[in-house]
Amino acid sequence: MKNTLLVDLMLSLDNKERRMLTKVVRSPFFNRRAEVTKLYDYLDECLWQSNVIPSKEQAFRKLFGPEPYADNRMRVCMSYLLKLIEQALIQQSFFADETTVRTRLTQIYRQRQLYKQFERAYRSAESVLHSNPHHNAEYYEKSYQLQLEQYNYQASRKRVNALNLQEISNTLDIAYLSQKLRQTCYAISHQAVYNTEYDFGMLPELLKYVERKTLTAVPAIAVYYHCYFTLRGPDAAQHFASFKQLIFDYDGNFPDGEIRDLYLFAINFCLRDYNEGSKAYVTDLLDLYRNGLEKGYLLTEGQLSRFTYQNVVTLGLIVKEYDWVAYFLDTYTRKLEPAFRESMHSFCLARLAYSQKNYDHALGLLQQANYKDLLLNLSAKTVMLKIFFELNHFDLLEAHLEAMRAFLRRKKVMGYHKENYLNTIKMTRKILELPLFDKEGKEKLRQEVEAAKYIAEREWLLSQLSSA
Repeated sequence: MKNTLLVDLMLSLDNKERRMLTKVVRSPFFNRRAEVTKLYDYLDECLWQSNVIPSKEQAFRKLFGPEPYADNRMRVCMSYLLKLIEQALIQQSFFADETTVRTRLTQIYRQRQLYKQFERAYRSAESVLHSNPHHNAEYYEKSYQLQLEQYNYQASRKRVNALNLQEISNTLDIAYLSQKLRQTCYAISHQAVYNTEYDFGMLPELLKYVERKTLTAVPAIAVYYHCYFTLRGPDAAQHFASFKQLIFDYDGNFPDGEIRDLYLFAINFCLRDYNEGSKAYVTDLLDLYRNGLEKGYLLTEGQLSRFTYQNVVTLGLIVKEYDWVAYFLDTYTRKLEPAFRESMHSFCLARLAYSQKNYDHALGLLQQANYKDLLLNLSAKTVMLKIFFELNHFDLLEAHLEAMRAFLRRKKVMGYHKENYLNTIKMTRKILELPLFDKEGKEKLRQEVEAAKYIAEREWLLSQLSSA
C-alpha cells in the first residue's frame, strides 16, 4: 500500500484529524460498510502505532480472514475509505469558515421561503463577517456572496424599491480588483526568479480604473496597487514608500500568511536594490525586518530562517546599530533551527565584535567554532582575513590566505561563490604587494576591484585602497 493515495493522505493527518475521522468512520450517517471501518482502524494502528506500511495482501487478510486475495475487492474498500476521508476533510474545511456556513444557511432558508428564519440567519452572517478583522480580497468576496443572497431575498419578495444592486456591483469590483492585483504581484515575483513571461490581460485598463475611481482608498486594493508599481513601475521609490507604509498601517487587514508575503515582496525589492550596489533602502529594509519579526510575520511555525537571521545582522552592522544587533542576537537565536543555532550565533557574535573593533574577542569566537556549513565556514575565514589585515599581522595573513585558497581547491564550492572568494584572496594579495606611494597602481587596482563581476568583499577592499 506504499505510495497509494489513501496511505499518503492518512500519513498527512494530525492527531485532531485522526480523532475526528475515528468518529466519522464509526457513524452510520457517514459509513455503513464494516470493512471500511476495519480498514481505517488497521491502517491507523499500522501507521501511527507500529510505524509500518502494510501491503494490500496483509490488509486483506486482516479484513477478510482466510479468503483468497481479491485485488478488486481490496481496491474498492480502499477507494471507499479514501472518499470518506476526503469528504470528512472537505466538511471540516467548510465548517471552519463560519461566514460561508452562515451565508449558505441564508440560501437554504430563502429557497424554502422561510423568510423569518432567513432574516435571522442573514443578521447572524453579517455580524460574523463584520467581526472579521481581515479585510482582504476574500473578505470582499464573502461580502459579495452575502449581498447577493440579500438581493435574491428582496427580489423573491417583490421588494423592487429596496434592491441593493449598486452595493453588489461596488463590492464585486473591489473583490475582483484586489484579487487581480494580488495575483499580478505574485506572478511578477515568480517571473523575476524563473525568467518567465506572463500576459496580464486587461491589467492596464484596470489600473486606470483604480486611479479614476480613487479605489486606492481601499487598503486591500491600495497595498497591491503600490506593490505592483514598486516591482515594475518607473516611480518605484515613490510607490515603495506608500507600499511600506500601507503594510505597517494595515497589517491587521490581512491574515498572517498574506501579510508575510507582502513583507517578503517589500524585503526582496530592497535586497535586489542592495545587491545591485545601492544603499538607498537599507534603513527601510531593517525597518521591515524589525517590524516583521516583532509581530511574528517572518517566523514560520515559531522558527526563524538562518538566512533571515544573517541578513538582519548584516543590515544592523551596516547602519552601525550595534546595541540593537546585540538585542536581536539575544532575543532571536533561540528561534533558529537547533542544527544551525550554535554556529550561526557564534559567527554573528564574531561579526558584531569585529564591527566594534574588538578583534581579539572576534578571533576567539571564530577559532573556537565548528562551521559545518561550507559557505558559513568561508564567511568566517573572510572575517579572519580582514582582522589579520587590519591588525597588520601580515605573516598570519599570508598563511591564512594560502590556507583559504587550498580550502577552496579541496572543497566543491558552488558556482560563483568560488570565484567570489578566490577574487577576494587575489585582490587582498595585490593590495599587500602595492608599493606604499604607488598612486597609479592603486587607482588601477581600484578599477580592477570595481570591475570584478564576483567578489565577496568589494567594499572592504575599496576601503583598504582608500586608506592605504
